[in-house]
Amino acid sequence: MTTLADPPATPAPPPASEPGPVSTPPDDDKRMTVVEHLTELRRVLIISLLAWGVATVAAAVFNGQIIHALERPLLNVLNGSHFLSKVPIVTSPTEPITIPLKVALITGFIGALPVILWQVWTFVSPGLRPVERKFAGPFIASSLLLFGMGGAFAYFVMPVGLTFLANFLGGNASFLPDLNQYLSFFTLLIVIFGVTFELPVVVVLLGVLGIVSSKKLRAWRRGIWVGIIFVAFVVTPGADPITPTALLIPLIALFEASVLVLDKVFKR
Repeated sequence: MTTLADPPATPAPPPASEPGPVSTPPDDDKRMTVVEHLTELRRVLIISLLAWGVATVAAAVFNGQIIHALERPLLNVLNGSHFLSKVPIVTSPTEPITIPLKVALITGFIGALPVILWQVWTFVSPGLRPVERKFAGPFIASSLLLFGMGGAFAYFVMPVGLTFLANFLGGNASFLPDLNQYLSFFTLLIVIFGVTFELPVVVVLLGVLGIVSSKKLRAWRRGIWVGIIFVAFVVTPGADPITPTALLIPLIALFEASVLVLDKVFKR
């Protein structure tokens, strides 16, 4: 008797593996072409230059008030002593034009700095990871704040150093300060104080990267203090002992504060 054979059993499909998470590339991983990078860079440069130009024009309108504010530390010295001249002098026929132009350009750049930094941030932020973006904002803000604090501190320290320098020769010479040289000296001093006041940012950044720690910094404290004293006397442009002393005291305080930040905040 003929029987129908059972149909061959269909092999069971292999057990389906659990689906893993689908990796979708985030928007931050999108790569820009070279042309797109150049186009974005051109946009950043154009907006930054426009902001600088507008701020420079605004500074030129108030140039007299700005120059008077910059002259005030020197005027306090000249009017508070026996000096023959009560105002700074100019020694070149072109300086009445070049000095206001330089002051307007520098003041305009400072006024446009928030816009410039924002444009730079929009250019570089797509290439940063989220954790890098998290730290970039506080570091930039603290850098600007510390630079401003250093510049303001230099503004109030300037009359003390100028008084020492102006009276060093006594009555053997007449003190006739040149306005152009004074503004160059003053600008250099503000930049030096502003840059050196960035010490906490550098120390904290090294700590975040794991290069230094609060324990190591405390062990190196004496050597770092000696280095701060040496740098303060080297970088300050004046020959008086007052200006570097006025610089090294807040630098030591800022160093100790940055060690405290590494020890308490980032360690936790």
